Amino acid sequence: MAQLPLTTLFILLAVLVVLSAFFSSSETGLVALNRYRLRHQVGKGHRGARLAQRLLAKPDRMFGLILLGNNLINILAASIATVIALRLLGEGGIWVSTLALTLVILIFAEVAPKTLAALFPERIAYPASYVLTPLLRVLYPAVWLVNLMAATLLRPFGVKKQGLHQDSLSREELRTLVKEGGRQISLDHRQMLINILDLEHGTVDDVMVPRQDIVGIDLDADWDDIMQALTGSIYTRMPVWRGDLDHIVGLLHIRTIISRLIQNRLDRDGLLKAVRSPYFVPEGTPLTQQMLEFQSRERRLALVVDEYGDIQGLVTLDDILEEIVGEYTTEGGGRQKLIRKLEDGGWIIDGGATLRMLNRRLDWELPTSGAKTVNGLILEHLESLPDGRTSLKIGNQIFTIVDMVDKRIRKVKVKELTPNT
Repeated sequence: MAQLPLTTLFILLAVLVVLSAFFSSSETGLVALNRYRLRHQVGKGHRGARLAQRLLAKPDRMFGLILLGNNLINILAASIATVIALRLLGEGGIWVSTLALTLVILIFAEVAPKTLAALFPERIAYPASYVLTPLLRVLYPAVWLVNLMAATLLRPFGVKKQGLHQDSLSREELRTLVKEGGRQISLDHRQMLINILDLEHGTVDDVMVPRQDIVGIDLDADWDDIMQALTGSIYTRMPVWRGDLDHIVGLLHIRTIISRLIQNRLDRDGLLKAVRSPYFVPEGTPLTQQMLEFQSRERRLALVVDEYGDIQGLVTLDDILEEIVGEYTTEGGGRQKLIRKLEDGGWIIDGGATLRMLNRRLDWELPTSGAKTVNGLILEHLESLPDGRTSLKIGNQIFTIVDMVDKRIRKVKVKELTPNT
């Protein structure tokens, strides 16, 4: 090396700095890759992504190769810089070469390339994988020896080489990932994906129509009243009973009798023949499970019963789907007016509105572990039937009862507290 011209030495030093920058940027680029995007591109047949995935599958070998190459290059660069300094400045130039090379390596072989790789990992990691993969085959014995010695050194400290790490996300982590999807996913689609994840926490109790609000057909009623209920109904599916809901007969789809109803040929026997057997589900059934049950049984409506078999409410497939996509159906249009915004910023809310729906639509944090509706929540906190206009604070909201019917809270006014209130 002492006989080489200075020009050649400078060229060699420049080449070594470039190679050092290559190894440094390769390391950062591979580590900064989005693992889920990487899997997607591997599935699409991207060769660079496939090579990068193989390198990342065994990180000890990948880091061993990169660090081995980087250190060899940096040490060789230091030796060449020392020779150049001795020729130009004598023995006093050693300090100059050390400082100068440190600055050059730091800027051109570390900070700049690593920053670039962190900003554009795919542009750096994928091309680098084409070089690192065959290089690993050539230098594998040296890499294996280095890793073996490092593992032996760490063993007394209880550090052991683990198996292949599988990237996985919990439900909450996946929720955060979807929520922060940014411009890659539209706001509406992000919200639907989040609602699907949140569906796991809900039960049929959260979305069912309470027993007292169920609208149906009483076969013991006068025929004129039955006809009025059929022709004036806003629902396409209705439960049918005798006397009261505890004596349920079945479920009726208006479509099965519409032709006879239009031709005025419907009678009690024809109505009874159109009634389908009732479908019961236990309270507390998770919404995800119930949606699959509706699908497998080809049903869209079920009656929710408690442990004693008493009917507590009614749940439909539309109720569950609305938990995902929001309110979309015109069936039961009255139920869509559960919330009305006031000019002063407050809300008029129906007592039968579910807490889960309010939390989702208004971004509130009302407790859902106990009562499921506004009516139940207020009674739970008061521990008695309210007398007249009563106000109470629950969480960050002030609830004021404005209307009661038959010991049930029909309407409440809700005012959200400001931080300074």
